[in-house]
Amino acid sequence: MALVTTKDGTEIYYKDWGKGQPLFFHHGWPLSADDWDTQMMFFLQHGYRVIAHDRRGHGRSTQTANGHDMDTYAADADAVVQALDLKDAVHIGHSTGGGEVIRYVAKFGKGRVAKAVLISSIPPKLLKSKENPAGLPLEVFDGLRNGTAYARSQFYQDITIPFYGFNRPGAQVSQGIRDNWWRQGMMGSAQAHYECVHVLSESDFFEDLKGVDVPVLVQHGLDDQICPFEASGAIAIKLVKHGTLKTYPGFPHGMPTTHAEQINADLLEFIAGKASAAAG
Repeated sequence: MALVTTKDGTEIYYKDWGKGQPLFFHHGWPLSADDWDTQMMFFLQHGYRVIAHDRRGHGRSTQTANGHDMDTYAADADAVVQALDLKDAVHIGHSTGGGEVIRYVAKFGKGRVAKAVLISSIPPKLLKSKENPAGLPLEVFDGLRNGTAYARSQFYQDITIPFYGFNRPGAQVSQGIRDNWWRQGMMGSAQAHYECVHVLSESDFFEDLKGVDVPVLVQHGLDDQICPFEASGAIAIKLVKHGTLKTYPGFPHGMPTTHAEQINADLLEFIAGKASAAAG
């Protein structure tokens, strides 16, 4: 396996396919690099180098009990970037991975990042608070913690239904998609996933968003039942300097999987196109 060892001895697993401009994919909770396979195959066939890693405690990376905070997640991503000497990279994050992207670009990305993409992502702060009154109540995240700690196998099956919008009228439920989510989740550490709920809910990205100088694409489904647009992307797009917003009526949180053709096409247009400073 391809591994990078961080300063605290944690081994971070990564995939690295192809040649060309590097695209670095950051996965969501509680998944792994495998969640990006559809995007990685698409962009590999379009002449890009594609990289994705498993966050510490997730997938095939070390199941360490330590370092479950956004700064460390970003530093781990930087360890992979440095080991591969990636430059002119586009960093693409889904859900919690979007927070990791923004923190990485703000703290470590200077001179190495061309663009950033936030898909169904958690910034600026998902927990309801003074800073974000549109955020989600603490009870939502307590539910994630309880399910993860005490009923993980069943909980990880049940959550796929709202995650992919399979509870909506007329939805075509894919058992393969549900099984793949469950498989990825169960590969990781229950303790790491439990700690990550605090990270995804309470990390504050307001200043990170304001400080990012590269073009940022925000993609968000308007029927996201996990990370509602009004609580996240609708605010994040107003904070970045060079933002482009694409919203998708009826699309769920897991739209990179359920609507890969549309998401990939819009990603390609943004990545291959000239930088745009227009928000909209």
